[in-house]
Amino acid sequence: MMVLACFAFTLGGCGGGAQRGAAYVDRLPLPADTMTVMMDELGRYGGRFVAGATSSPKTFNPIMANETSSNEIVQLLHISLTDLDYRTQADIPMLAKTWEISADGRTATFHLRRGACFSDGHPITSDDVKFCFDVVMDATLHPSMQDALAMDVDGKRVAYTYSAPDSYTFVLTSPVPDALILPHASNIRVLPRHVLEPAFKAGTFASMYNTATAPESLVTSGPFRLKSFAENQQTVLQRNPYWFGVDARGHRLPYLDEVVFRVAKDQEVAAQMFHAGELDGLDNTKPEDYRQYAAEQQTKDYTLHDVGPSFNTNFLWFNLNRVRSPEKGKHVGDPKVEPYKFAWFSNRDFRRAVSLAIDREAMIKGPFYGYGVKAWSIMTSGNARWYDSTITAPDFDPVASRSLLDQIGLVDRNGDGVREDAAGHPVSFSLLFNGDNKLRAAMATLLQDDLTKVGIRLVPSGVDFNTLVSKTRSEYQYDAWMLGLGSAVPADPAMGANFWKSSGITHYWDVKQPAGQTDTPAEGRLNELFQQHVSTTDLASRRASYHDMAQLLNDESFVIWLPTQQLRIPVSARFGNVHPSPMPHRILWNADRIFEKRPARKR
Repeated sequence: MMVLACFAFTLGGCGGGAQRGAAYVDRLPLPADTMTVMMDELGRYGGRFVAGATSSPKTFNPIMANETSSNEIVQLLHISLTDLDYRTQADIPMLAKTWEISADGRTATFHLRRGACFSDGHPITSDDVKFCFDVVMDATLHPSMQDALAMDVDGKRVAYTYSAPDSYTFVLTSPVPDALILPHASNIRVLPRHVLEPAFKAGTFASMYNTATAPESLVTSGPFRLKSFAENQQTVLQRNPYWFGVDARGHRLPYLDEVVFRVAKDQEVAAQMFHAGELDGLDNTKPEDYRQYAAEQQTKDYTLHDVGPSFNTNFLWFNLNRVRSPEKGKHVGDPKVEPYKFAWFSNRDFRRAVSLAIDREAMIKGPFYGYGVKAWSIMTSGNARWYDSTITAPDFDPVASRSLLDQIGLVDRNGDGVREDAAGHPVSFSLLFNGDNKLRAAMATLLQDDLTKVGIRLVPSGVDFNTLVSKTRSEYQYDAWMLGLGSAVPADPAMGANFWKSSGITHYWDVKQPAGQTDTPAEGRLNELFQQHVSTTDLASRRASYHDMAQLLNDESFVIWLPTQQLRIPVSARFGNVHPSPMPHRILWNADRIFEKRPARKR
C-alpha cells in the first residue's frame, strides 16, 4: 500500500513536502468584489499539504455526495452563498457579499460578488445559484438536502421558493420562519450551469462530476480545482486561479500549490504513514496512539492539537421499524423483527434497562484509553453553543437494570444465566456495527460483558459498509445497531431533521414513518418539538425546545448513548494558520489560508 502511494506520487517524492520550484505568480486581474480572508499570519505561495484519508471520494458532485470521503473534498472544490467560521460558529460571507433577512424570518436576500468566476474563467451569477436550487428540488433526483428546503405547515410539507431577480441577487423564502435559513442556503454548493444544465435536462445529472471525470472538465467555484485522482491512492487538488479570496495585502488565495488526500487502508496504516513523514496531518486518530503522538512532537516537528470532545456521537438502537408496504408473509404495520423480539424492543423499560446495564466509565478507561467523555445527545460537550448539561439519561446502575427486567417479566426461568420471556424465548439479540472500526469492536465486547451481568445475551457482529447501508436504509433486517452520527456544519440541532423527525432516513430506530401517522405518541411529540425548534430565531426558545427534544428522546431511550472520543489531531509544525476543529474537515476546513512556513525535514 505504501509502496503504491509513493509510486503514484511523483511530484515531491514520497514525503509530505513538495520540491519547491518557482514561486507562483498571479497573472490574472482580481475581481471587483474580492473577499478579504481573516487569518493569524500572512502567508506565502508554494508547497503542498498531504492529509490522510481512509477511503477515496465516491463523487465530486456536491449535490449527490452523501459520504464523508466525498464531502470533505467537495467543500474545497465548490462554494456556497455563505459559509461558517469554524472557530466562532458564525455565518460569514462567501459568494454572497452581503445579505438581509426579513423581519418575519422567512426571506433571505443575497447580494452576490461581482467578478467572481468559475475555475474556467466563466462568470458566476445568480443564474448558477438558481440552477443548483432547481437541481436540488428536482423530484426525480431528490438529493438528501432537498428535505431541508421544506417546512411543515398545517400538517403538510411546503417547499421553499426562490428566484434570481437579476444577475447578482438571489432570494430564498421559507413558508414559515426558519432559524437556519442561512445554513440551509449554504448547504447548496454552486455549480456551473453552462457545464451541467444539458446533463440535468437529459436526466443524467446524478452521474456528472463522478470520479472518472477528466480534471480539466471538472469546473469548480471554490478555492481549488481537481488536478488528479487515483482511486484508493490519492486525490490531488490545485489552486483555482480565478478564486476571489485575498489576504490583507490583496494577494489572491489560496497559498498552497496543492492539497493531497492520500488514502490509507485503515487508521493503523495512516498512523504509520504520518510517523514516516508521508502525511502532514491526520484527523482520524485512535485514542491508544495519543501518548506516542504526544511524546514525539518535538523530535518529529509536529504539533498534537487538543481539539476537545468530538462532535461525533456513538449510540446503539433497537429495530422498531415496521413493514410499510406489503411483503411476503407480512402485512403493513407488522414489525420487521420477530414479534417476540419486537415486544421487548418496543418496551421503553427494556430499553432503559439496557442503558442502565452499561458501564460507560469502564468503556472510557478501556477502549478510549481515558480519552473519552459521556454524551447524552447529538450535541456533545465539545459544542459550547449547544451543549446542555441538564439533559439526563439512564446511566450505569445494574441493580436498577435487573429490577426493571424483572418487572417486565423477563426472568431466568431455567437457571442458565440468561433471562427468558413468558413464552420461553431467551433474551438474546445481535448487535451489528461497522467492522472496520476497531474502537466500536472493543466497545461491543464491553457491551456484551455488561449485558451478560444482567442476564441478557448480546451477540456482536461487525459488517462491511455496503451491508451497513442496505440494512439501515432499505432491508431493516437486524436486531440492534451500534453506529453514530457525524457533525453537521453548522453543528446545530436543527441540522438534524433526518434524525429527529419520524419521517427521517437517519431516524434509525423507526425510519420513514408516514406523514401524520407516527408509530408512537412520543414520536409525534418529537415532531412537534422539532417544528417549534426550527420555527423561531429566538436562541433562548430554541435552546428550550432542544432540551425538551433531547430529554424526551432519552426518557424513551429510543437511542442508548455511548461515550464519545476526545480529539487529538497531529499536524506538521511546518504550516501556518492551522486551526483544527471538531467539525469536518477537521484540519483543512480553512485550506485557502494554510501555508507552508518551511520545507519538510525527514522524520
